[in-house]
Amino acid sequence: MAAVKMHADEADIDEELVLRLVGAQFPEYAGLPVKEIPSSGTVNAMYRLGDSLTVRLPRIAGGVSDIATESEWLPRLAPLLPVEIPTQVGLGEPGEGYPWIWSINRWIEGTVPVAGEAGVELAIELAGFVQAFRAIDLADGPAAYRGGPLSTQDEETRSALEQLDGWIDTDNALAAWESGLAAPGPAAPVWLHADLMPSNLLVRGGRLAAVLDFPTSGVGDPACDLIPAWNLLSGASRTAFREALDFDDATWIRGRARALSMALIQLPYYRPTNPGIAANAQYVIDQVLGDFAS
Repeated sequence: MAAVKMHADEADIDEELVLRLVGAQFPEYAGLPVKEIPSSGTVNAMYRLGDSLTVRLPRIAGGVSDIATESEWLPRLAPLLPVEIPTQVGLGEPGEGYPWIWSINRWIEGTVPVAGEAGVELAIELAGFVQAFRAIDLADGPAAYRGGPLSTQDEETRSALEQLDGWIDTDNALAAWESGLAAPGPAAPVWLHADLMPSNLLVRGGRLAAVLDFPTSGVGDPACDLIPAWNLLSGASRTAFREALDFDDATWIRGRARALSMALIQLPYYRPTNPGIAANAQYVIDQVLGDFAS
């Protein structure tokens, strides 16, 4: 059965295609069962291959560079981070009617945390991951996706607010967004993951076990990695996250605005096709507006 499509230009991907690609290019894995992994991911389709592997295929042309980026950077980042991250074991080529490169990775056991249910311990461990990323000293790092000035997202954020008029409190959302635009910028760029969505985290026993999806990683505004404060955490866990990181108020305000911008853009686009992303976007908006009003 083909995966549900979220984009007009999305490739046709299903379990049969994955079986053919693997069988043709990686005979050592031929015959292993393939099963789609339910995911709220928007750029890549994920399939489990046997018990210990996953297959990652770009859904759209814009995701093709992600595979190459991870192939280059995952081995360099892994020794510098406190939790497990993906390990590529194979890089596939176009074939069987599929037009792009793709990858085989090690399976990592764990579950995706639920927004609003994360505890203080997980918040502190997540802060430790952010701190470890910030301390990376690799001089040739790329620019992080969304890691530039907030103003680069202004036009798209305002357009999303127009689409959401009558759906959310757009007046307060605009005020929260503009507070981020008005906040002083970072003193210096740092290394960051730049996409710490709940779907990119894995936990075991309530503890942070792994972080996934690194194509966005690079150098940029440290506020980018504060988004879990509003897309995952709440109340005491958000407070613990902030205290563990000890960022200044301007960075916190920019982080809140970045989380809000992402959610505003996601909600109208993914509501028909990706309930997971849409639900998290609504959660973020509710959390940000509550935080902004307090």
